[in-house]
This record gives sequence, structure tokens and C-alpha cells, in this order.
Amino acid sequence: MPTRRTSPLPRYYPPLPEKTPTTLLFRGEIIEGNSEYVRHSHPWSQIICVKSGVLAMLVAGQRYLAPREFAVWLPAGTEHSSYNRKTTRFCAIDIAPQMSQNLPAAPCLLTPTGIFNAIADDCFSRKLTEPQTEADLRMCRVLLDQISLAPRQNTYLPTSEDKLLSQVLTGLEKNPADSTPLAQWAAKIYTTERTLSRRCQQELGMSFSEWRQRLRFLHAISLLEQGKNVQDVAHEVGYSSSSAFITMFQQISGTTPQRFRNDR
Repeated sequence: MPTRRTSPLPRYYPPLPEKTPTTLLFRGEIIEGNSEYVRHSHPWSQIICVKSGVLAMLVAGQRYLAPREFAVWLPAGTEHSSYNRKTTRFCAIDIAPQMSQNLPAAPCLLTPTGIFNAIADDCFSRKLTEPQTEADLRMCRVLLDQISLAPRQNTYLPTSEDKLLSQVLTGLEKNPADSTPLAQWAAKIYTTERTLSRRCQQELGMSFSEWRQRLRFLHAISLLEQGKNVQDVAHEVGYSSSSAFITMFQQISGTTPQRFRNDR
């Protein structure tokens, strides 16, 4: 298991886990706030399923942000690290090379299927470390099939080094409640709304409004898990009414903010 450090302890590279998966290995972990897994890789594949909080990772040089109910897929040999400002809980499954031949060849963000979640939750609830019986192994093969079927995206909240767009994204990340229209952002950085809109589609693969909504959703998750009420969270992420915030949250997560907070 990679070693975690909490700032300001010195940076170091983690050793490989003592146990190498021969099939699948299951483990759960809680990452404390302001903790870091320094850059490492391992010769097996891994899926990291986020159970609470938002997991922030750097995977093969690309930033990944995964909220609860999403999973990060890491093929064997992929370099990755993470730094999380808030406490995050996740479940990880290490997959031996011979078991991962038909799984995604590149890192990605997955939305696990209902069948995957049911099997994984059963294994973790039984405190299963690795398959012990033929029945367990059969279920794990189904779990692997579900990984290959899960919807994929490159990252939930992409970023960009574009000299114009990066200024806007950085400003919004510092203040997710900022409701400045795209036209005003364009004026601030001496370009046109049309140019910025085009850069959003080219660099991020989505519109400016969708990117800002995703940012607000991620920020809202952290606030809800701190115990803040829905009305305060709505205001802090830039919504003038709780109802509009609840609608946005439910469209993305499939549940209401209140239920999300109660279930955390």
C-alpha cells in the first residue's frame, strides 16, 4: 500500500505494497485532509472508487478530480499521485496483469455500473481481501466485465494551459461562486466571448457553463460533507436560490443535497 505523508513532512517515494495481487486485492482507505500520496506506479492495474469527498489525483501528467460514486481507472505502470485538501474515503481494487487484459488501456474516469457497485460493496462488507472461493472468483470476473462496460470520460473537471482560458479557470477555482458572464471574462483578458467559447470546447470538451457547473458541484460536495446546510451551500457556490441548486445537484448526482449529506 503506498505510504501517505501529511504536510509538512518530507516528500518521499512510497514502497510497493508487501502483497502482490494474484487475482484481485480489495482495500479501503481514508485520506486525511492535507495529505499526499507522492508519485508512484505499480505493475498491476487498479480501480479507485470514491465513497466520500472528492479525490484529486495527477495521473500520467493529467489532473483528475473524482467525486463520490465515480472511480479512477489506472492501468498497470501508470504514474500517479494525489493531494487532497479535504478528508476523502475510497475503496481500491488491485488487479493482477493476467486478469486485466480486456480492461481499458488508458487511464480514465469511470461511472461504475449498478452491478459493479453491488459486487464491490458485498466484497468490502464481508471484509474480503481477495477471492477465497470459486463463487467469489466468479463474482470478481463479473466485476471485471462491468469495469469494461462502465461509461468513461477523460476527467470530470478538465484543465487547460491555454494562455487565455487558464486565467479564467484559475479565477473560478479560487471562487466557485463567481457568476461573471463569459463576455465579461473575455473583456478582462482582452479577447472576445466567441474566442473564449471556442477555446472551452476545444480545450475542455464542454461549454463554459457546464465546466462552471461541474466546479460548483465538486465544491458543494465538500461543503455538504462539512455539515453545512443546503441553503448556505447553495449561496457559497453561487446560487441565488436553494431550489436551483437542488435541481443542479440532483441532475448530476441523482440524489438531493440533503440526502447526500445524510448518507455520507
